[in-house]
Amino acid sequence: MKITVICVGKIKEKFYSQAINEYSKRLSKYCSLSIIEVADEKTDESASLHEASIIKSKEGERILKNISEKDYVIALCIDGKPLDSVKFANYIEKLSVDGNSNIVFVIGGSLGLGGNVLARADYKLSFSNMTFPHQLMRVILLEQIYRCFRIIKNEPYHK
Repeated sequence: MKITVICVGKIKEKFYSQAINEYSKRLSKYCSLSIIEVADEKTDESASLHEASIIKSKEGERILKNISEKDYVIALCIDGKPLDSVKFANYIEKLSVDGNSNIVFVIGGSLGLGGNVLARADYKLSFSNMTFPHQLMRVILLEQIYRCFRIIKNEPYHK
C-alpha cells in the first residue's frame, strides 16, 4: 500500500521533524510513505471571508496537482467523520481489500481546506472538534496510521 500525506506549509520546529522522521521510519515496515509539502499563502490575520476563500482555493490548487484520478483521498477537516483507532484501522484495511492501494491524506493550512479539495475528497475525517496546528496534525496523523497498521497486523499497541 502507498500512503501519501499532502500538507500545506513546511515544518519549522525540529521536534516536529524528529517525530515525523520517527513515525516515517516505523511506517516503512508496513507501507510506502511519501510526504508532499505545498506552499502556503501568506495570510493576514484580518483577512475577510472572501480573502480566506481565495487563499484556501490557491492552496487547494497546489494540493490537487499532486493527486491522481486513481488516488483515494481522505481530507482531514473538523466537520469530517470521527473514528476511533480501531474503526480507523478497519476502514483502512477495507480500502485495501477493495483495491484502493494509493491512499492520500490531505492536511490543510492555517485556514483549513478549500472547497476544491473537499469536493475531490472521497472521505472526510475528523480527529477532533478542536483545532490543531497543521505541523502537529502531521505528527498525530502519522502516529494514527502507524497504530492502524499495528492493529491490522494484530501487533501490540497502546490502548
